[in-house]
Amino acid sequence: MLRDEFFSKHDPGIISALRSAVVGIAGAGGLGSNVAFSLARAGIGKLIIADYDKIEPSNLNRQQYFINQIGMPKVIALLENLKQINPLSDYQMHEIKLDEKNIPIIFKDVDIMVEAFDKAEMKKMLIETWLSNFPQKPIITGLGVAGYGRNDLIHTKKIDNLYICGDEQTEPQEGISPMAPRVGIVANMQANMVLELLLKDV
Repeated sequence: MLRDEFFSKHDPGIISALRSAVVGIAGAGGLGSNVAFSLARAGIGKLIIADYDKIEPSNLNRQQYFINQIGMPKVIALLENLKQINPLSDYQMHEIKLDEKNIPIIFKDVDIMVEAFDKAEMKKMLIETWLSNFPQKPIITGLGVAGYGRNDLIHTKKIDNLYICGDEQTEPQEGISPMAPRVGIVANMQANMVLELLLKDV
């Protein structure tokens, strides 16, 4: 049976905790699509993902999409890809621009929130909205992912229920673009932190 085989390498003690978890992801680009892939492979029971962008050719160098999906809404293409990885989980996709009003509605049922936006103002808005509405629920942000190398600068920092993954310095700008290895490292740090928080009492 696919379900048994899918989880055959997991510690049996963690399967139920993962299967009952609900995780939100705001943004389906470089960070968000990579976080979603890792959490789907881990076996998270439900992912709630929101993004309003469409796939562009320049996204393919670091995001989990394919050439034949160019022009598609990211959430629609990501749903297609996630089902190919793990059809056992539940995926709730929202093609919408997030704001202070709809964030508490769309993500009200999640256990943990993952911030995966590109723009600083959207990151700030999401974090402030989340901490204001759900102060007891963790939010994990990616901050400082651009460029390449400098693995020694990448870290995780905790401030109450806010977890920061990245180098906190290197944001996209002229001459410093986001590249797949570093984006993937930070995204997987975010996903790994999700698992750590979900399984801390298991």
